Amino acid sequence: MQYARLWIGFLVVVIASFAVLGYFGVEIYQQAPPVPERVVTTDGRVLFTGQEIRDGQNVWQSMGGQQVGSVWGHGAYVAPDWSADWLHREATWILNRWSQQEHERPFDQLGAGPAAELKARLAEQLRENTYDAATGDLLVSPLRAAAIAAVGNHYHALFGDASEAAALRDAYAIPAGSVPDADRREQMNAFFFWASWACTTNRPGEAITYTNNWPAEELVGNRPTGSLVVWSVISFVVLLAGVGALAWYFAVVKRQEEPPSDLPDEDPLLALKPTPSMKATLKYFWVVAALIVVQVGLGAVTAHYGVEGGGFYGIPLAEWFPYSVARTWHTQLGIFWIATAWLATGLFMGPAVSGVEPKYQRAGVNILFAALLVIVAGSMFGTWYATRQRMGLEMNFWFGHQGYEYVDLGRFWQWFLFAGLFIWLGLMARAMWPALRRPGHQRHLLGLFLISSLAIAGFYGAGLMWGRQTNLAIAEYWRWWVVHLWVEGFFEVFATVVIAFLFTRMGLLRVRTATAAVLFATTIFLTGGIIGTFHHLYFTGTPTVVMAL
Repeated sequence: MQYARLWIGFLVVVIASFAVLGYFGVEIYQQAPPVPERVVTTDGRVLFTGQEIRDGQNVWQSMGGQQVGSVWGHGAYVAPDWSADWLHREATWILNRWSQQEHERPFDQLGAGPAAELKARLAEQLRENTYDAATGDLLVSPLRAAAIAAVGNHYHALFGDASEAAALRDAYAIPAGSVPDADRREQMNAFFFWASWACTTNRPGEAITYTNNWPAEELVGNRPTGSLVVWSVISFVVLLAGVGALAWYFAVVKRQEEPPSDLPDEDPLLALKPTPSMKATLKYFWVVAALIVVQVGLGAVTAHYGVEGGGFYGIPLAEWFPYSVARTWHTQLGIFWIATAWLATGLFMGPAVSGVEPKYQRAGVNILFAALLVIVAGSMFGTWYATRQRMGLEMNFWFGHQGYEYVDLGRFWQWFLFAGLFIWLGLMARAMWPALRRPGHQRHLLGLFLISSLAIAGFYGAGLMWGRQTNLAIAEYWRWWVVHLWVEGFFEVFATVVIAFLFTRMGLLRVRTATAAVLFATTIFLTGGIIGTFHHLYFTGTPTVVMAL
């Protein structure tokens, strides 16, 4: 019963935190920026359809998505944020048109008074929400339609092979003809317009845009909101108060002193006799080392593209290995080697903790290793081939490039990896089961070990929750379940437990002390860690209340 309060605290934090995460996830589903059925001018001309917007999202994904610039602030930063770039270009075009018509000079040559008057008019017109939920139509003025066409022509030139955009392509590290098909470029323009529209259009009945006034664009009145400032200050105060409370607790609360422990003369781990399955994990660590080296090399190539957007020290590398692929592989390999290292650690620790080698355990370890090699090689080839624009959009979703940073691999490879994680969980559980059946303090530590292992296997499934044409706001919600909760959250729990096991086996910690410390530490960082998923989602089409989380 001495761990009862710690377990209760742990369960309360986890259940309450996921309740908050789930509740506001439902709010995101309900309040995500709507994709209109038609974007139509007030004189009845259809500019885009909803299907073109959704297909455009897939085109953007197929060329690299968040690995080429960003949308709503998420992605790479060599190229611009396309939603912010479109917004600025559209606003500038309209202001220049008005300025020429009314003052016979460009907008940037106007005095402060006339410029302020035009900006106020622009903000009033662009921030007005003209989406009709009943018909699904989004109305725009003929003037705005002309601005949309002008910005669209710029993107046709940029993502095509027009010579006038060559310098800009080099600055953005985008190869010529990155989207060679004109129809696909027009679909991508539809998606960029919609993403920009969400940045500048007020939510119904509110004076704040769908992206909480992101980006900061003075031309349309996008300024930091009061809630942003207030909750930022409150978060700092709560952080400092929490740190102070922990320091006070450890300084004031009396704890039972442990009796002196006799440290072993030799490292107890040296007496550990590796089983066949433990020896089979060695190749995992060789692969981890190789992936780290490759990732570092790709990082150098990726960084150099920021200086020489079309090549690598004069070599025209972008023709067959563009920035989008280099950065995709660089970020994806980080996920792969981290996951492989911890999977191998778990497979090694199972028999080491229980002292039992289950039947066919080595075969399972070898089969899982082969599956991981196929996943890494297959997904990396798929992301490269997708950027060649030779896949259909549906085929790209399954086997190519999903365009979401850190979960770029195609859906087929995601399912393959998801299945592999549960095979790993089964291998772990069967190896540890004999130790779990033994009474003693170690059972609690083992229980947390298996819980973290189950979370690692299960929470990768969040990456399967969006579809090919899911609203970007909803896809971002689930993507951060993977990137934040899976990579930064439950792997952290797993690492803490593994380190505690090692320290107890080395005689540096008593099992009782290690168990209490792990339960307490896990509860503390999951208190902020689970709900903290929302700190990635302030400006991705989420409700204003998310700013407080």
